[in-house]
Amino acid sequence: MNPTGSDDLNEQGFSTRAVWGGEPHDSAEGATVAPLFQGVTFAYEDMERWRAAGTGEGPGYIYSRNRNPTVELFEDKVRVLEGAPAATSFATGMAAVSNTLRTFLAPGDRVVSIRDSYGGTTKLFTDFLPRVGVEATLCPTEDHEALEAEIAHGCRLVYLESPTNPTLKILDLARLARAARKVGALVVVDNTFATPINQRPLELGADLVLHSATKFLGGHSDAMGGVLVGARELVDQVFHFREINGASLDPMSAFLLARGLRTLELRVQRHNSNAQAVAEFLASHPRVDRVFYPGLSDHPGHEIASRQMTGFGGVLSFSLPGGMDEMNRVLGSLTLAHRAASLGSVATLVGPPATTSHVEMSAEERAEVGIPETLIRYSAGIENPQDLVEDLRRALG
Repeated sequence: MNPTGSDDLNEQGFSTRAVWGGEPHDSAEGATVAPLFQGVTFAYEDMERWRAAGTGEGPGYIYSRNRNPTVELFEDKVRVLEGAPAATSFATGMAAVSNTLRTFLAPGDRVVSIRDSYGGTTKLFTDFLPRVGVEATLCPTEDHEALEAEIAHGCRLVYLESPTNPTLKILDLARLARAARKVGALVVVDNTFATPINQRPLELGADLVLHSATKFLGGHSDAMGGVLVGARELVDQVFHFREINGASLDPMSAFLLARGLRTLELRVQRHNSNAQAVAEFLASHPRVDRVFYPGLSDHPGHEIASRQMTGFGGVLSFSLPGGMDEMNRVLGSLTLAHRAASLGSVATLVGPPATTSHVEMSAEERAEVGIPETLIRYSAGIENPQDLVEDLRRALG
């Protein structure tokens, strides 16, 4: 494949980058959509070319667990959108998180993070990394002074997520990246909620940025994957760990994720405006206790989000004062929303963290990080915004 030169796209708009990034100039038979390379292995008649491809000294592919043309097309699109030198991908978002952490953390190392990370990520910090001798310190999410103090004590890696899942807390990424740089720590940011359309952590000082591509990047709830971008030296280390551990993205999923990326900016713009309209409606409704969305002016992180983001995202959450019965009634009354896990789809998805983002945690653990059991996470799709508001108005009764 002969992909479009990324240097030619750096000054172009995001939709242009999303459509043309990684696309080959020489698709088979002149096809305007890059073909799906489903094959597992690649044959060579020339032994020298085969050897060069296998060692990375020359172009070509040998085995799809390592590298695959369709997978690389998807990676290149994300790389161009995030403004990164290199990218690698994974079978799922959690594979991106776990492979990245395991690449850089060894027994005796310390990682500093927040209490409000995605539930699966938190489990890595509390259950799995300590088993291999890695110390994980989780700080109150919005307490930047506490985070800076823990970072100053020394650590190998700082892991951040902003906005957080599911209460949409905001971290000052540039401030925390400066603190990490003082002690020589790597900064990894989960940018799943924001997408590169709304936020680009590399420009704020992060070393590595990862996504659950299953969410907004793919956008259609029909393919799973994860992706990591950053400096080539760092990404190559994670790539090597991933290719040996085997958490590779399969070509069919990569094909679907790349298709989704081509409309990313258009979709995210609609996700943003729909979530803003829904959040403003819920904030004014007498039967809603609290709304969590950084696009609201009274959100604690609104000022920081306005500074480091170009859009506030498509996910919000809200809590009800009436307990579990009321939450179940409202969820059951919605007609323009799937009661399902995940987020970032063209269709609206709703559910409580107890069955979605933090299902791995107990009610007590969720309470400790400020997640009410009656919290409803609402991932606004791309439907008509007035229809979504009316659906909620009927459900709230």
